[in-house]
Amino acid sequence: MAQGKTHNPGFLALVNDAKSRVPELDIDQYKALVTSGEAHALIDVREDHEFAAGHVEGSLHLSKGIIERDIETKIPDKNTKLILYCGGGFRSALSADNLRKMGYTDVISLDGGWKALQSSGLPLK
Repeated sequence: MAQGKTHNPGFLALVNDAKSRVPELDIDQYKALVTSGEAHALIDVREDHEFAAGHVEGSLHLSKGIIERDIETKIPDKNTKLILYCGGGFRSALSADNLRKMGYTDVISLDGGWKALQSSGLPLK
């Protein structure tokens, strides 16, 4: 997404509705979680070309278009802590909301997404 992009009101309403049910954490909270060693799966829900251009080392790529289809095969334990990220935190919130509806109990959206991760100091590929 281009910086300063204006999102359509229907999309924003959908995102805000999802965010009302999905917990979020910011980059500092995520770095603290990584430092603590707490077990979790980091999932990149961006499109294939976005992931190919750069991603967090060790992240699992399940784009927003396929995550619901493939999550139960990739991560069958529905109690696994899942941290989802996208470009800025909108698509990850939508995906996280769907995973919660599918019975995943600990799904969190990373606020700030890839933009925040790029300057986080975490290992990137």
